[in-house]
Amino acid sequence: MSQTNLGLPPLVESVVHPTDFSPASERAFAHALAIAVLRQTSLELLHVDKDKHHGWNQFPHVRATLERWKLLKPGSAQADVFAELGVRVSKHALSSRFPAVALQRYLEGSPADLLVVATEGREGLARWLHGSVSEAMARWSKTMTLFVPNDARRNMVSPADGSLTLANVLVPVDRSPDPRAAIEFARRVVEIGGDSGVITLLHVGAESGMPHVAAADGDGWTFRRMFRDGDPVEQILGAADEVEADLIVMPTAGRAGVFDALRGSTTERVLRRAQCPLLAVPAPEV
Repeated sequence: MSQTNLGLPPLVESVVHPTDFSPASERAFAHALAIAVLRQTSLELLHVDKDKHHGWNQFPHVRATLERWKLLKPGSAQADVFAELGVRVSKHALSSRFPAVALQRYLEGSPADLLVVATEGREGLARWLHGSVSEAMARWSKTMTLFVPNDARRNMVSPADGSLTLANVLVPVDRSPDPRAAIEFARRVVEIGGDSGVITLLHVGAESGMPHVAAADGDGWTFRRMFRDGDPVEQILGAADEVEADLIVMPTAGRAGVFDALRGSTTERVLRRAQCPLLAVPAPEV
């Protein structure tokens, strides 16, 4: 039976990372590149600017990063990225005053499995000037989205050496939105991490309210269940700190896009304060 029939997310075969060439994008780029290497998939780097002239040398340096991570030998050729690591990299400069709209149009023509974006300035004035762009990109797209906070205390991927840390993954679950896709993707993420990890299924409310989902332990991962009472946002953030989550995986109910109903949602408010990357996984449509 196909993954689509099961309502599960597809395996990641293409990764898109929009960059504004800022320091805030560096962590997100590292995450996008590491995922592309692990999955041996395509990596598309996008830059949107209102000017027609783009500095190609400003794009993140893929070969230099892979050499620093000791995945390529110093002085490797551009072709070695695909020949040795199976990653096909492309860079695209788009002219537009509206990055989110430009990204939407690009993804309509070239669909991707995973969008990796940086978040910066998530509170106060800086949040409204900068942070909202990433959210708008996710709202416009219908793509599973990994948000990488610039100021996070914990990261899945180390920008310095590319090492992956996925010892603990938190998945908040309820009856709606359907958490099956998020749980399955959390399992896959831990599995590709290579080491054993714990996936904590968190339900805020009465124990009887947790949905019955298939969550069997396997080689490399263990499921645990956690119950908390109180405000969902505070409890999710508190649980993430308690288990030292390297990643929060949130099921989302957006139909027009991952975050068509983002504003004011639990996911949005968790994203504002999360101290680790957050992966938004669209729930299967009924």
